[in-house]
Amino acid sequence: MALDSSAAPARRRVLPALLGLLMGMFVSMLASTVVSTSLPVIVHDLNGDQAVYTWVVTSTLLTTAISTPIWGKLADLFNRKLLIQIAITLFVLATAAAGFSQNPEMLITFRAIQGIGAGGLAALSQVIMADIISPRERGRYMGLFGAVMAVATVGGPLLGGLITDAFGWRWNFFVALPFAVAALIIQQRTLHLPKHPPRKVRIDYLGIVFLAVAVSLLLIWITNAGQTYEWASTETALMVGGAALATVLFIITELKVSEPLVPLNLFRNATFTLSVVASIATGLAMFGTSVYLSQYMQLARGASPTEAGLLTIPMIAGLLIASIVVGALITRYGRWKAYLVLGAVLLIAGSFLLSTIHYDTSLVLVGVYMFLLGAGVGMTMQNLVLIVQNTADPATLGTSSAAVAFFRSLGGTVGVSVMGATVAASVTSLLAERQAELATAIAGLGPAGAGVADQLQSGSLPQVSALPEAVRVIFEQVYAISISHAFLIAVPLAVISLLAIVFLPNHPLTRMTTAERIAASEADLATVSTAEGMAALGATGAVETLPENDRQHAGRRSGKDD
Repeated sequence: MALDSSAAPARRRVLPALLGLLMGMFVSMLASTVVSTSLPVIVHDLNGDQAVYTWVVTSTLLTTAISTPIWGKLADLFNRKLLIQIAITLFVLATAAAGFSQNPEMLITFRAIQGIGAGGLAALSQVIMADIISPRERGRYMGLFGAVMAVATVGGPLLGGLITDAFGWRWNFFVALPFAVAALIIQQRTLHLPKHPPRKVRIDYLGIVFLAVAVSLLLIWITNAGQTYEWASTETALMVGGAALATVLFIITELKVSEPLVPLNLFRNATFTLSVVASIATGLAMFGTSVYLSQYMQLARGASPTEAGLLTIPMIAGLLIASIVVGALITRYGRWKAYLVLGAVLLIAGSFLLSTIHYDTSLVLVGVYMFLLGAGVGMTMQNLVLIVQNTADPATLGTSSAAVAFFRSLGGTVGVSVMGATVAASVTSLLAERQAELATAIAGLGPAGAGVADQLQSGSLPQVSALPEAVRVIFEQVYAISISHAFLIAVPLAVISLLAIVFLPNHPLTRMTTAERIAASEADLATVSTAEGMAALGATGAVETLPENDRQHAGRRSGKDD
């Protein structure tokens, strides 16, 4: 199919602007992933336990989830370029401050602030991309986002492991600073967005408060129930009841305010609703498994931080390959549903297979399981946002995109908390069952056994690789069983994700950018479908303009496909 000569210049206009977005996404991913392999070392050095390990992760995910719809709403009201630059600055400053942490509480606090900036980057990069690239062309560029994410996710843990082993874990928090400066400079010079009509600004402050309270209470309850207090207790009743009340108040608020944080009428759109359901499982698979795979490699396989980064490469390879290949195929053929269905199937397979691993499972097999899971995430994660943007009202594009990202982050946040609680409870139970065996192993160490016993009784997360072999084997077995059981939690949610994707309406992808859709709506051309009508619209962004004969041929073929 021949393309008009304007296609290449259009791409040249888009690529410099995308470079700034890609660099911002790289900063966000690198600052997050560079500490993933060193978390067991960090928590051990700060005298934290399994609950602290969980909260170091979930504090970031929690504030990311809560702030994502807020940033999305702000994107519909304010200058999007300024917003993403603020998000990058906030994210990196909080990350650098976390490097000076002296105790778990300080680390968790700065990680929470870091999550606010991460929510802005997650929401705004998708919204800005929709401003300059049509959904049909966006598949190709979604592959670039997937590639950047994969490079940061592969390179981050490797770099973090090397830095931790060579210089200490604190330097992991400073490595993103030069990339952040570069991202801000590139965005300032290359990111030129279309102006949107000014709107009266109203921020849903009550909605923000109720949402934060509901999610926070839920996560605190999940993390501490069964350890700090019983599942059936006064604390449980207060926290669950408080979360339920805050949720009800949030819904009432969203129904009444003029500028709701998450407009509930979005759920009238079947594409949006089913994409949200599918995104929850994708978030759990993406965040939960990546967090606990690093812990599995270090606590169940005795790997160093650097080795743990190397051993998790198969998952990122799956994400990278699937994201790039599927993005290109969607752009080339305009069809998306089969790829999402296949991705959901791979999510189920990868999650289930990872739930079967033990401390001595072949690393080749573990790598295959991780690859399947990564491929499933790569096929579904970005493309669920794409199809929502394809049918969303341009006036609420920021809110719609951010809402999908919000529920994905929420799924990951709750998933990490539930998996962490499962690991903690299982480790406690299994160690109690093997108390006699553990005591015998410690006694066999002679005078050195007293120091090992003191370390284990402190309650802090042990550095398993440094334990004597007789004790280390017991802990490796216990952590392997506990973490594999936690992976099983993702399976039923992945099945629900598959069902949601199967029932998604198979709408064709439009070739108009958000700016063009707004212009068409203002010109009363929002429902244009004829070749003559499309010819009346100016081609901008990365929209390819076809010769008349090819355009008519494409129209006839599209009619047959439908």
